[in-house]
Amino acid sequence: MNSPHPNSSVPVLTIDGPSGSGKGTISRLVAARQGWHYLDSGALYRAVGVAAGWADLDLADPAALVRCTFDTRIDFQEDPVSRELRILVNDMDATDELRTETAGAAASAIAAIPEVRAALKDRQRAFRQAPGLVADGRDMGTVIFPDAPYKVFLTASADERAERRYKQLKDKGVSVNLDGLLREILARDARDANRAVAPLRPAEDAVRIDTTGLGIETVVERVLALLPSR
Repeated sequence: MNSPHPNSSVPVLTIDGPSGSGKGTISRLVAARQGWHYLDSGALYRAVGVAAGWADLDLADPAALVRCTFDTRIDFQEDPVSRELRILVNDMDATDELRTETAGAAASAIAAIPEVRAALKDRQRAFRQAPGLVADGRDMGTVIFPDAPYKVFLTASADERAERRYKQLKDKGVSVNLDGLLREILARDARDANRAVAPLRPAEDAVRIDTTGLGIETVVERVLALLPSR
């Protein structure tokens, strides 16, 4: 049986999917439209990965990474001017570093460690606050909030996901190679789908949406249609 969740009466929409499927963008927009809280679960794993990098830890040392998970302070703060969500790791603004491919690769590696996932579980569930929560990740609907009344699984072709990431990074002035991005995405897909604990897969009751070729607003409207009107 699943353990009871804090604030279990608070509605949750889970949006899971592979890297580049658009779940972050869609989740933030849906949360804003609905007036609900937003959880970027991947940011928690990336934050631990960044902290591990700062401490020069070996990603092949599970015990060290588990200690790092418990020791890492992660805070989300909204910039009062830009309204952008900033992420502080051990009191240092790591928002930009968390978005790098290096942080993503580290997050994928540490997410395969069962003890790390267990250590972050309660932190994620604590985001379930009234009036509701949109939770974005890879196991939100299957592990963290299996009782969520609304579940979506977003996907897109690997080529399109690589193109999206390429454009995103180029727009930020980052030098990047499209073929290299595609290889990284395919490798991460394989790691996430084949890990022993909480592999990436749709929840049985999730609505699947293939975002290949779809505009952001179209996907947002499809997701909002699943929720009760405000």
